[in-house]
Amino acid sequence: MEENFDELLLKYTAALKTLETQISILLQDFEYKNNYNPVEHIKTRIKSYDSIVKKLKKKGYSITTKNIENHVHDVIGMRIVCSFLSDVYKVVRLIENCGQIEVHQQKDYITNPKDSGYTSYHLLVYIPVNLLDGIILVEAEIQVRTIAMDFWASLEHKLSYKFQGNVPKEIKDYLYKCATDIHTLDQKMLNINKKMQEINKD
Repeated sequence: MEENFDELLLKYTAALKTLETQISILLQDFEYKNNYNPVEHIKTRIKSYDSIVKKLKKKGYSITTKNIENHVHDVIGMRIVCSFLSDVYKVVRLIENCGQIEVHQQKDYITNPKDSGYTSYHLLVYIPVNLLDGIILVEAEIQVRTIAMDFWASLEHKLSYKFQGNVPKEIKDYLYKCATDIHTLDQKMLNINKKMQEINKD
């Protein structure tokens, strides 16, 4: 299986490079036309073999390349972190309107947060990759969020790892309160940005 995974990994690596290039082009074009870049930073990764195996086992699937492609939708992950809440939706629209990236599923956890308080905008996309045998479509997950949302999600992930997924209720409740505070902060920062734009126009 690991031998077959190496071949699959080549496809995922090529798709990630294609995605990174396309997103970079979109943002450069946006910055040129709007005189600002809505993105603070971007992180990318390809899921490790062990993490993929763990996810398949959790879902009850055998370890095959077909099951990886069909049931592990985030082997390729891209996280786009923005300054302001409005920028998140601008970036989402850029991706939606990009002819080189096919969006096939979206989840707006900003409008509809998870029970934990988690907020972010998720897109599952297909990336066309040119190989010797022709063009193939490779799936990737893109998460778009603000700096504050990213800080919260990073802390939640560390706590979940520390407690092996069994985070005490007291900490969960406190995290949820922090999530609501972060939502309020994002709104305040958005209002500051709007006032700055109004002043610049005047």
